[in-house]
Amino acid sequence: MRTPLAGLAVAAAAVLATSCSGGAAATGPAGDASAGAQNTPAAPVIKISPAEGGALVRPDKKVVVTAAGGPLEQVTVESGGKPLTGAFDKNRTKWVSKTPLKPSSEYTVSARAVGGTTASSSFTTLKPEIEFKVADVTPALKGEKVGVGAPIIVTFNQPVTAKAAVEQALEVESEKPSQGAWRWINDTTVIYRTAKFWQPHQKVTFTAHLTGVQSGKDTYGVEDFTKSIQIGAAQIATVDTRKHKMIVKRDGKTVQTMLISAGNASTREYTTTSGVHLAMGKANPERMISPGRKKGDPGYYDLMINHAVRFSNSGEYVHALNNVWAQGRQNVSHGCVNSRPDQAKWFYDQVQRGDVITITGTNREMEWNNGWGFWQMSFKQWEKGSALA
Repeated sequence: MRTPLAGLAVAAAAVLATSCSGGAAATGPAGDASAGAQNTPAAPVIKISPAEGGALVRPDKKVVVTAAGGPLEQVTVESGGKPLTGAFDKNRTKWVSKTPLKPSSEYTVSARAVGGTTASSSFTTLKPEIEFKVADVTPALKGEKVGVGAPIIVTFNQPVTAKAAVEQALEVESEKPSQGAWRWINDTTVIYRTAKFWQPHQKVTFTAHLTGVQSGKDTYGVEDFTKSIQIGAAQIATVDTRKHKMIVKRDGKTVQTMLISAGNASTREYTTTSGVHLAMGKANPERMISPGRKKGDPGYYDLMINHAVRFSNSGEYVHALNNVWAQGRQNVSHGCVNSRPDQAKWFYDQVQRGDVITITGTNREMEWNNGWGFWQMSFKQWEKGSALA
């Protein structure tokens, strides 16, 4: 009698086990509803950073939107009607802003995931203790055309400690392709120079995307800056101090040949510098005073000189002088390049800031940081002054 009962018990247990396991024994309406509930996916969960109602947000903070359980369909971040750019990851489960936030501004964030799940947030960025912006760009006077050697000299209103971040925000676009690099010469000034001279007759656009960029402790950019620079003709002046001659070419064609007199080389001070110079500015007249000398000292002078074009910070000019007995024959000046008054006036009228003046024939080399002597440095060496090198 025990054996049949034990068999029935085992059989019953087997049936019960099969039913409880969710196998074929689970049939009917109740079983179908259970299976449907298990196959319905959970709605994605969206998270936004910075979160709603948080503390004032630093402008250099990223906006990050993530979705767990499904991809994002759309993310919109804006302030004052202007969108903030960003990008999704390859699975579209994460969106990260690309550019800094604008200080002292309110932002709204809205996100939608596939399936219709939505989320939103709003936050305010902090006001910087110190505002950072462009103070000056040279050369870029209104309506000015500059030469093919022209640098872009940018001066900021505050010292920069985060040089890489600031340099990353600087953009130079030219209508004709060129390679160039920035070089920091101090904490407030950075200079852009091309590898080769600019191609002539084109527009170059400089943009500083400084809004929200942290340049130092408690210091953030508060506005972007854009300046257009017009590159004029390729005017190259070549001075041979041994032949006492200056030849000017415009776009490759000789347009003027001038007889000149250069520095007499009796001292280093009176020796014209050799190298690649740039026209830095001009004045008519220009007051020239002997450096390091007082009235009554040997070699002292204080003169008003006509049609003077400056090409260094050590007091060198191309200028007019009625000195025709020496011009074309010998070097007698205090270091300047002088020429016949009518030809000096012609050069003065034609010259653009950034025009190239190449001088040969002396034993005094132009220093790279003497005025705009930037072309005295190789481009490979110039690039080493970049914070991104």
